[in-house]
Amino acid sequence: MTDTPALPAAVAEPCPHCGKPAALCVCDFVEPVETRVRLAILQHPQEQDVTLGSARLAVRHFVGGIFKVGLSWPSLSKAVGREVDVKRWAVMHLGSVDTEAFPPGRDLVVVDKDGKPVPDQAAALKGIEGVVAFDGSWSQAKTLWWRNPWVLKARRLVIRPAQPSLYGKLRKEPRREGLSTLEAVAFVISRLEGKPEIEKAMLSSFRRMLQRYRDSLPPPQEKSRKRRPGSPASAPSAAPASGPGSSGGGANT
Repeated sequence: MTDTPALPAAVAEPCPHCGKPAALCVCDFVEPVETRVRLAILQHPQEQDVTLGSARLAVRHFVGGIFKVGLSWPSLSKAVGREVDVKRWAVMHLGSVDTEAFPPGRDLVVVDKDGKPVPDQAAALKGIEGVVAFDGSWSQAKTLWWRNPWVLKARRLVIRPAQPSLYGKLRKEPRREGLSTLEAVAFVISRLEGKPEIEKAMLSSFRRMLQRYRDSLPPPQEKSRKRRPGSPASAPSAAPASGPGSSGGGANT
């Protein structure tokens, strides 16, 4: 994870719901939806990217969405706060996988413990009642995986997104196909539900938050030009005759 530039203190007051600085909060634009597939996001306690992290915003989009911070839970039922069958839940697979081996026409696949697609994809995807996503850096997510052995009983999901993350250059993902937690959750649940409008709404919220972040950053400072040792100092240039924006002058500011 790359370091996130700090926002000015005046805009850093957090929202009590999404945890974002007030200037980045988009909760007013989020309309939670009721879904058959439940969502639980478990965040590593050392995940520090409060400003650009997407987990709590993702949960805000779902009625009954669960967000918890911790390292381990005795069972999935303890993690989500009610009795559930872990075999009917799915978790985002963290191991290596060859996405080129995906069955034709599928961008969401259930894989086995070796990262290979299971034979009957329709049956494997059918009946998934909930999705668990681990939130944190790549190493933190792997720690959560190994600290919670009950995930080995869950179905493992792998996605093949057609587009890169909306983060762009704001954050560097460890994998080329890596997405934010929100983007991955939107991708998975919209397909399990058969409702592309879920992904569309979530990406709209995420895009809005990222734009607010960009708008809140102080303007970049120009780097001062360094004069080569021994070279003469340049004389001040004459002001352009016809003012800013002319063919011989600088651009309008």
